[in-house]
Parts: sequence; C-alpha cells; structure tokens
Amino acid sequence: MNDPVRVDGVARAAAIADEVLFPAALQVDVAEAVPRSHLDLLAAEGLYGLAGPVEYGGLGLEFDQACQVIEHLASGCLATAFVWLQHHSTVLSLTYGDNAPQRERWLARLCSGEVRSGIAFNGVRPGASPVHAKAADDGYVLDGETDWVTGWGMIDLLQVAAFDENGDVLYCLVDPVDSPSLHASALDLIAGRASRTVRLGFTSHPVPADRVLGIHPTSPAGAVDTQALRVNASLGLGVASRCIEMLGASPLTDEFAARRSELDSATDDTISTACAAALELAMRAATALFTATGSRSVLPEMHAGRLAREALLLLVFASRPAVKHALLDRLTHAQ
Repeated sequence: MNDPVRVDGVARAAAIADEVLFPAALQVDVAEAVPRSHLDLLAAEGLYGLAGPVEYGGLGLEFDQACQVIEHLASGCLATAFVWLQHHSTVLSLTYGDNAPQRERWLARLCSGEVRSGIAFNGVRPGASPVHAKAADDGYVLDGETDWVTGWGMIDLLQVAAFDENGDVLYCLVDPVDSPSLHASALDLIAGRASRTVRLGFTSHPVPADRVLGIHPTSPAGAVDTQALRVNASLGLGVASRCIEMLGASPLTDEFAARRSELDSATDDTISTACAAALELAMRAATALFTATGSRSVLPEMHAGRLAREALLLLVFASRPAVKHALLDRLTHAQ
C-alpha cells in the first residue's frame, strides 16, 4: 500500500509545477535569480527534505518517487529545479556519512529548507579542471577552479569535492560567500540563467577539519553512477512531458511512457543509453513544439522557445562520456 505522505509529496510537486512554476517560467527565464518565493514554497511543502530521513524531518521518499518529483518540478521551471536539486546531495552525504557532529548540526535544518545547499563536484570529474585539497594545520586548504556551481546567492552551504594529496576525493562543507580565497564568476547559460550557475575559484581557501565529511577512493575510469544519471534523465523527462502536453495527442505520448519505463528498469549496463534516449526525446519533443507553434516560437514571450533552449542545455548538463556517445549515436543516425 502506498504511503499517503510520500504520494502526497509527488502530488504536491505536480500541483506546484502546474499552478506556480510554469505560469511564472517565462518571467524567471529572463530574471537575475529564481524568485525566493519559489524556493520558500518548496521548503514549506517539505520538498527540501525529499530524500532526507523521516527522523530528521525528511519525507524519506523512495528513489522512484523522488525521480517523479524532480520530473514534475523540471516540467514547471528548469531553473528552479536546478537550484533545488543540488541541495539533496548534501542531505544524502550527511544522512549516510560518518561525520555525526555535522549531521546533527545541519541535517534537520537542511530537510526543513531552513538551510539550503549547493554542490561543487565538477573539480573531480574526468576532463575538468581539478580542485586540490592540501593538508594544513587545522584541516585543509583548497586550490583550483570548478564550473557548474548552481544557486550562488541562494544557498547557505556548499559541499565541495576535491582531490587530496593521495589522489582520493575529499568532501567538505564550505560557506558560499565571496572572499579573497573564494571567487565566483557567473556563467552566461543559454537557458536556466536564473539558476545563478557560476565558476568558482579557490585560492588557499581554508577548510576546518570538522567541516570534512569524508574521504573516498577515486571512482575507477568508466565507473557508472546509475542513480545520478537517472536523476539527470528526470530533468529531461520533465521538459519532454511539458512539451508533449502542450503539443496534444501524438505518438510522443507512448514513447514518453516507454522511455520512463526503460529508465526505471535500467542497470549499470543500460542506464547510459536509457538516459540518452530520454534526453533525445526531450530535444525532439521541444523541436516538435517549436515547429507546431510556428514563427511565434522565436519571440521571448513564448514557452516553445524557452523549452527548446532548456532541452538543448540538458543534452550536455552533467552528462558523462557514455551518455554523450550514446546521444551522438542517436542524433547522427537515422531512427
């Protein structure tokens, strides 16, 4: 039997997307930042505790239900979903990590949305400029540069990943405030600009020892994070669902159901191709909506143009080499 609280979390996300986020999405698309009222509403509805344990005030949703929430919010406003989504990595790190003092300090406040978090993980991903952590007297200092830090100016805490001196990955908490040792510069995205996504530069930035959440071995080359890819695909499904709804009845409706089913049953071996298929569907659905809307699609007040740019962004957002290769295969071969 379904847990009413958990089901309600999914239903509330759908209602918020349709009644609040989507009607304001064109205004947010040209705004400097996601409205504080959007994020406050998600907090008030308990959605900042999406994956948090119930004993700390979280919803404790199952993974498939969490993916449905992400999908709904992305269908309403991708910029809002971006900012909100990053928060949950810190919730999960504190829930399952070994730093009990930091868990007690932050987890309940994170689940309630009183404190909101972002992440800076790109500095340990293949092909990116690395961020390094060097041992210091009372902890570590960070040096390097990392892209794709979302929610700058809208978050209270930042979880950073950096390579330590042994080549392992250190995770720590940093205050997201510009300083002589921490500098943010805006990235001018083609979509989701209100997410305030920035490039961060660290220059001997101090991290006290008690802010270190853990140190983990570097993932082997080619390792697949199935859950992370499934989450990214949920964003694509959200954009696709909105486009398909606006188009009306079409064969895309059945294809959407098939793509979601593939993702729900995907394994480490199939998740990359399933993710690529979902993201390609979002692009194709957005292109169909753009075409159906006609020449008005190029006007800034039309959702079709915004959704097309969002679908395009998602083709490269947090994608991994295997997803990129699968996407290129789909995009360059006749179906």
